[in-house]
Amino acid sequence: MEITEFVQNIVKHLIDYPEELTITQVEGEKGAVFEIRVNPADIGKVIGKRGATIQALRTILKNAGMRQGKRFILEILQ
Repeated sequence: MEITEFVQNIVKHLIDYPEELTITQVEGEKGAVFEIRVNPADIGKVIGKRGATIQALRTILKNAGMRQGKRFILEILQ
């Protein structure tokens, strides 16, 4: 499973409007940036209380990137 699909599967189950979810992967020299766009009503659900959910997602991506020798960054765009 590709990293983008993995992130999409996780986030899709957190939000109320999964049809509006888009994840864009921007490749760089040493890694990639994953840009998440969701319905404005779902941003709080992706971030979680005190940022716990987004921090957990970033930790998962960081560890996945370390295994591949790359750096993965997760951003939420409005």
